[in-house]
Amino acid sequence: MRLLHTMLRVRDLDRSLRFYCDQLGMRLLRRTDYPGGQFTLAFVGYGDESDSSVLELTHNWDGRDYALGTAFGHVAIGVDDIHALCERLRAQGVAIVREPGPMQHGKTVIAFLEDPDGYRVELIEAGSRA
Repeated sequence: MRLLHTMLRVRDLDRSLRFYCDQLGMRLLRRTDYPGGQFTLAFVGYGDESDSSVLELTHNWDGRDYALGTAFGHVAIGVDDIHALCERLRAQGVAIVREPGPMQHGKTVIAFLEDPDGYRVELIEAGSRA
């Protein structure tokens, strides 16, 4: 068994695709419109779905709004240079909600971003996990 994907409901699919693909460097793996159900599914990730976990972005066409759930925490992405990436993302207008630095009770260097819908994305610097 393996984790296939995590699904996030998004308000504006194009804005979310720009965030995950253009700013975080994921690839759009597939996108399918379902006119009968009035929704679109877009799968994004760093690798092919056959051997990597991906994000499923679900956009309902009816314009509904979503409240962020209290059970969902965040998506985590491993990065090489967390400080340089955060500076690049900040310059592109991405909200950095926790500046890069070590965890309060450890040595792992982390930062948190907020995607266009308010979901948290954790960055974890490679080699810093302790």
